[in-house]
Amino acid sequence: MDRDLVALLGFVGMFGLMALRVPIGVAMGIVGVAGFAALSGLGPGLNLLANVPLSVLTDYNLIVIPMFVLMGSFASHSGMSAELFAAGRAWLHHRRGGLALASVAACGGFSAINGSSVATAATMTQVALPEMRRAGYDAGLSTGLIAAGGTLGIMIPPSVILVLYGIMTETDITQLFAAGVVPGLMAIAFYSVVVALIARLRPEAMPRGERHSWSERLASLRPLWAVIVLFLFVLGGIYGGLFTVQEAAGVGATGTLLIGMLRGRLRWPQIKESLISALRVSSAIMTIVMGAYLFGYFLTITQFTQNAVDFLVNLPVGPYGVLALVMVGYFVLGAVMDELAMLLLTVPIVLPAMVHLGFDPVWFGVIVVMAVTFGMICPPVGMNVFVINSIARDVPLWTIYRGTMPFIAADVVRLFLLCAFPSLSLWLPSLIA
Repeated sequence: MDRDLVALLGFVGMFGLMALRVPIGVAMGIVGVAGFAALSGLGPGLNLLANVPLSVLTDYNLIVIPMFVLMGSFASHSGMSAELFAAGRAWLHHRRGGLALASVAACGGFSAINGSSVATAATMTQVALPEMRRAGYDAGLSTGLIAAGGTLGIMIPPSVILVLYGIMTETDITQLFAAGVVPGLMAIAFYSVVVALIARLRPEAMPRGERHSWSERLASLRPLWAVIVLFLFVLGGIYGGLFTVQEAAGVGATGTLLIGMLRGRLRWPQIKESLISALRVSSAIMTIVMGAYLFGYFLTITQFTQNAVDFLVNLPVGPYGVLALVMVGYFVLGAVMDELAMLLLTVPIVLPAMVHLGFDPVWFGVIVVMAVTFGMICPPVGMNVFVINSIARDVPLWTIYRGTMPFIAADVVRLFLLCAFPSLSLWLPSLIA
């Protein structure tokens, strides 16, 4: 049978299993092993199934994933997100849309110690949404803002997805972290502008709150020392040469635990819950990684990857035309596929073509991470939207999706600017190269 046809059938089978609600990592693994066995024989297929999971789980580089996840879990259960929001509320509540601006700032601050978009969205839903609803904010706007703010978790370092991209492509993770800083700050600024515009156009959706005294404002800043220390210690240690990214992840998780215990915020029940939560998230991520590797071996033996690269490189639309087509493809995939699986599945195919066309792999890493974030808040999947809906069950899914639309528009503008001016993301990495 023609190998291109086998590859096409593999994709059809994978999406078919996903439509039947088979977990994405399992679906990719089943198709990968079955397709590899169909082309190479049952023995090699079973050997692949035996070796790939073992190699993934024993890969030292991948230890950074559960450690950063654990760091975020400890931070969440020790109340750091609530302290960030409380500080934002004290300084901004008297402005129209002040609680929304405080939520954006808190999402950005929490992202600096938590590399997960879903965790950021879930935590801020529990912290910020009740406050906004009590203040009379529009439910769709509030939940849409938190869903969009959650995506900051995979852009502002430390980011689990940027780590995976770096491991897959053998790109310097410290360079990727630096490249994500300016786009992350741009996201915070753009979301704040959107909030300000909505507050002007629809003032009834964002009532004003009471003004806090200067003593209350200054007092709200005191608890933030823990977040600042963790952020500076982890990233400062990386860029100061004190430890590697893998060591930084372990140091960050340990430091968050110790700070939480010293402040009396993390006792055994909270520690146990943090460990269980981190285990669940890390297991889901590693299952997807294993499935993607198995599916990748299948695509390699069909020569689909090389054929796809040749096809993209030879398209008569120029480098930026190819980039535009790739971005459209990510938007379409993001509507039906998990962002992590999408990254692991497509980057080995797309990146060689992008590098051949002259694009910087660090810059493309930022662009592709931005592209996959669209899928986290766009219908019909939108993982962040589903997470928020599972917590705020009285807010319909469509209401949340409607609330994300202004922030998606801001993300489109940001993506266009980063594509038009690559130096926005490459300037900071150039300083530390």
